[in-house]
Amino acid sequence: MTRLALAIAILASSPAFAATRCDQVLAAIGSRLADAVCVESPDLTTKNPVTTPANNSIPTLPLFAFTPVTDRGVISPNPPNRTPITRVVPGIQLDARVADDPTGEARFLLRLPDDWNGRLVVAGASGTRSEFNGDFAWSDYVVQKGYAYASQNKGVLNLKLASSADPLGCRLNPISAVFVHFFDNDPGHPFTDWAPRMVQAAILAREGVRAGYGHSPRKTFAVGTSNGGYQVRRAVETAPQLFDGGVDWEGTFVDAAAPNLLTDLPPAILNFPDYAASGFSANSTAAKNIVAAGYPPDIVSGSLSLWGLYNAQFWEVTQCQWQKRLDPDYDTYVSGSGTYNYVSRLSVSDVGANFAAFATTGRIRRPLVTVAGTMDGLLPIDHHARAYARKVAAAQRGRDGEDERGDADDRPAYRLYEVQNGNHIEAFKDVFPQLEFLQPHAQRAFDLLVDHVEKGSALPPDQCIARGGNIVAAPAQPGHCASLFVP
Repeated sequence: MTRLALAIAILASSPAFAATRCDQVLAAIGSRLADAVCVESPDLTTKNPVTTPANNSIPTLPLFAFTPVTDRGVISPNPPNRTPITRVVPGIQLDARVADDPTGEARFLLRLPDDWNGRLVVAGASGTRSEFNGDFAWSDYVVQKGYAYASQNKGVLNLKLASSADPLGCRLNPISAVFVHFFDNDPGHPFTDWAPRMVQAAILAREGVRAGYGHSPRKTFAVGTSNGGYQVRRAVETAPQLFDGGVDWEGTFVDAAAPNLLTDLPPAILNFPDYAASGFSANSTAAKNIVAAGYPPDIVSGSLSLWGLYNAQFWEVTQCQWQKRLDPDYDTYVSGSGTYNYVSRLSVSDVGANFAAFATTGRIRRPLVTVAGTMDGLLPIDHHARAYARKVAAAQRGRDGEDERGDADDRPAYRLYEVQNGNHIEAFKDVFPQLEFLQPHAQRAFDLLVDHVEKGSALPPDQCIARGGNIVAAPAQPGHCASLFVP
């Protein structure tokens, strides 16, 4: 090693150089960020307790608006299912507001490991969660492999406590006295922001990577769960210049035509009380109505019901959140959340146009893998994962060898991997052991996607992943799972 090389190596390992790297990244992104905090971290994994900030750690925000610790556990709550951490990953971490948001809510996270593999991962956020939503499921997985990692919050904070007098208040469930106010129902937060915020995060991250390492990433991949999976779909549909592929873990299907969340949720909300009153009878009319609305069968254990968990935690509050954003003139609790009729509202409101404004098209421009569970009780698989797969197939049939800009279309690979007995909420497996985790399969799908993009390796075909099984090249059950539930 020459004296100059030795001097550079010593300098690069010094605290002064570490501070300079943060300065370089901040200078590159410049005025596009505000309130930026950049630190040299001894470990970018969650084994380092300061990697994820504490809940409510931004003192200017109301309680529950910023909940990073809660957010990372939403999609990866179970210690046995969390990503194993086998190494320390030193690097720099940057967290900031995005300056162009007039509401001051859009946020951005960037992690640059010292031992970089030349690639970047950009993550979507589920629900209304923060930029730290993917810390257990995605960041821990990829930074240990050397990927730079970026995330965002769809441009919106989470929620705050409210009351029934708040016109934008949503009760937590049909029997709850607790109301919350979702920030994404406020003016200035249309759901049409979700896709552009993902693209913006990729642009900011690529510039940060270039400043931190001296050159751009050679490949950039999108990952995300639930609403974050929707962001992944839109990323590979609309920004092929930024993304080389994506993994969509149980993404939300968005379309102005049925099915969508506002056609599916009301029947579940409406029929659940009668179903519970029947003693959770699968033969009751209420149970048959819920299944007819697209939902997987219930699992019942004594007084516990899988549908009951969804009813208590997700169905009505999600319907309220989406309805108040997309059809705000409907009186949720006077006219009824369970009696909301999307089709009849099309002629008296803008709900159809509002859905259409941020709908997924299926016109993917980069390879995409969807991983979804057959027992998803929030986004039923036939109305979301399979519906999007049908959209992709229709779009590819309709191209006739050309994409919408007239370029040669090589029909990017699309795969749907169905997890037998997987559901939307990983924590529900703690209650019902018949369920299966999705996270290991989503992470495996990511590795397969990278090999496909970088090495030309064939992606395994669409398949049903048997209970306890894995994604394989020659599946025993190709295509869809024959049954939504296998005991």
